Amino acid sequence: MTKKLLPAQAFRKLAALYADMQDAYVRYAQALGLTCENCTDNCCTSYFQHHTRIEWAYLLQGLAGLPAARRAAYEERARNYVREAHNALARGERPRIMCPLNDDGRCGVYAHRLMICRLHGVPNSLRYPNGRVIDFPGCFRSQELCAEGGSYPVLDRTPLYTRLMELEVQFVGPGKIRTMPRVDLTLAEMIVQGAPES
Repeated sequence: MTKKLLPAQAFRKLAALYADMQDAYVRYAQALGLTCENCTDNCCTSYFQHHTRIEWAYLLQGLAGLPAARRAAYEERARNYVREAHNALARGERPRIMCPLNDDGRCGVYAHRLMICRLHGVPNSLRYPNGRVIDFPGCFRSQELCAEGGSYPVLDRTPLYTRLMELEVQFVGPGKIRTMPRVDLTLAEMIVQGAPES
């Protein structure tokens, strides 16, 4: 039977999973010839929603380790992001707002950044238990490289996502997770809402 993990145990396992994600990303980016150097776009303006309480809690742990003034500045930016995103969505627009943790192109909690922040750039796919597959084309530069013709590598993130979901169950508790509402939040909303129920 799966046991509930203490946060410190869960976070150690998540950090190891994130390291594996980083290794996978680097391999696929190198095979594609993809780099962020001199990019004219910024992935940190993409509208991403995240779905796990363990990543949410780990993100907040990263924030908690920052100096108070810096943390307060990120929290204020997060509140502004949530307000601007809500207004854009109300107008029927997909928000394109800079992530509240971005400081001149660098993530303020780089070691604690979420899965999608780590894997977005390269083409990747996800297979659901029912067999359905969703393909993600990666960033615009990745799409340009893939459009040049020929075959290109696609990262199957299913094993990584499966491990993440296993950790999520262990973090929340196997009996409890079935009764909890689904997480569907931007990073900014996670910051504004504070610690998740677990």
